[in-house]
Amino acid sequence: MQSLIGTGVALVTPFKKDFSVDIEALQRVVNFSIDGGVEYLVVMGTTAENATLTQEEKELVISTVIDVNKGRLPLVLGVGGNNTMQIVEELKTRDFSAFEAILSVSPYYNKPTQEGIYQHFKAIAEASPIPVILYNVPARTSSNMLPSTVVRLANDFKNIVAIKEAAGDMAQALKLIKNAPKDFLVISGDDMIALPIVLAGGAGVISVIGQGFPKEFSEMIRLGLNKKAVEAFKTQYFLSDCIDMIFEQGNPAGIKQIFQALGIAENVVRLPLVSVDDALAARLNEFVKNSIK
Repeated sequence: MQSLIGTGVALVTPFKKDFSVDIEALQRVVNFSIDGGVEYLVVMGTTAENATLTQEEKELVISTVIDVNKGRLPLVLGVGGNNTMQIVEELKTRDFSAFEAILSVSPYYNKPTQEGIYQHFKAIAEASPIPVILYNVPARTSSNMLPSTVVRLANDFKNIVAIKEAAGDMAQALKLIKNAPKDFLVISGDDMIALPIVLAGGAGVISVIGQGFPKEFSEMIRLGLNKKAVEAFKTQYFLSDCIDMIFEQGNPAGIKQIFQALGIAENVVRLPLVSVDDALAARLNEFVKNSIK
């Protein structure tokens, strides 16, 4: 799918100081990413703090992004969890007309076997009216979706078109790129190794830092896709300290501090997450200040 090549960004859900959803800030976040040149937007991923949103708030965020986007970029919707039957029911009842694909995380907490993971995504693939992007993030799910399982799913279901690979394991990413079907997309879910994955044959990234520095990060990925490694690594090295910092005290607290420094949204997260401490906030603010030309 050409529409999923390049930089997608996993959008935050901005909150006001009273912890209510800040729709105006969300509009600014969406426009900032689009104006910065990213290729697509991901709604209701982990970075959106969807675990702490009510169903009504989720629908508000989704409808707001659709309205602000106005069809300018492809949209991907996060539809995943550890209750397979519940996900299947949502896939059968939700209107997906505004979305290019769904992003579905490997089941967390239950710790299924590889066969359990396969059967979970088999049910999702059979129910989904639009293409499916698998999402492997062992640090959050406590189980690793092995390349053999991914390749099996990709071969068995034509609507499973990609994986967001966030194991942070370059060797595993290389196995996926090597063994997956020709048109299957391996998308980095790790900002720090997104460029190496692209240079190795990956399709791009679903990024967190990309919404804070959309122009720089998306151009870096495009350079990587065009095999212009020397130029691309200049941006990689420029952003690498900031990438480390935004995850130092948890996601999305770090990227929300970036947005606060840019004047786009408040750095407010919902419990059990907390905002970055003053020392990290100062370092992030300084990075933003020095990066603005």
